Amino acid sequence: MALSVNVTEHPGYSIAAVVGDVDGATAPELQEAVLAAAGPGCRLLLDMSQVAYMSSAGLRVMLLLYRQISANAGSKVVLVGLPEDVQETMAATGFLKFFTIADTLEDGAAALNK
Repeated sequence: MALSVNVTEHPGYSIAAVVGDVDGATAPELQEAVLAAAGPGCRLLLDMSQVAYMSSAGLRVMLLLYRQISANAGSKVVLVGLPEDVQETMAATGFLKFFTIADTLEDGAAALNK
């Protein structure tokens, strides 16, 4: 399945909506789009509700995102709508502890403001 990442700007934050499977073939596209949106001082909601599958290549992108956000003062990312399978994979690998997660975009926006 092809991957698409649609970044939209909102007052005070951006939403990156990811649609499709994240695997070795599509992870570079996700990396390019998400890291471009994760500049200094960014406030990003990463909508993962339409991601059914994430391979280790996708987890590497998440790690790169975490490192970039952590290195930029004032930057914050919230993962929104993680499907159960993806959430379980991230929990098993210890990746969930790096991120704030929210069930809905509204909850994610609230988490950005905490």
